[in-house]
Amino acid sequence: MTTGTAGALAIAVPTTSFAAQDPVYTSFLSSLAINGYDPVAYFKAGKPVEGTKDHQTEWMGATWYFSSKENMEAFIASPETYAPQYGGYCAWAVAQGDTASTDPFAWKIVDNKLYLNYSKDIQTRWEKDIPGNIHKGDNNWPKVLND
Repeated sequence: MTTGTAGALAIAVPTTSFAAQDPVYTSFLSSLAINGYDPVAYFKAGKPVEGTKDHQTEWMGATWYFSSKENMEAFIASPETYAPQYGGYCAWAVAQGDTASTDPFAWKIVDNKLYLNYSKDIQTRWEKDIPGNIHKGDNNWPKVLND
């Protein structure tokens, strides 16, 4: 085997690190968490609010946007308080042992924790047994990132 062939074989062999998903959900061609929505606004405004490039920070490999400097500072001081559970992956999917993208408008705060879902329809399924789905999701997280 020549050196060139060995190099080609090494590239063709997948590794776990390539299969593992990022700890925070971002779309394929973006590093934005929650599609650019402000995670703190869910708690303070009680609704999804778009963030801006003017107020942003990096955390857990993702870029987080905020609608105000105050919200950005609150997040920086305590990101675990405001970041969505399961890295912003769909709470229903994680409860089922999988991952899926989320819609910033399919959300719910339970016990001061933010949960996002793939869609309003999926959120309705998740809400049929919130405690049970949170329990299953907590048991599956973060293992689902490597499955």
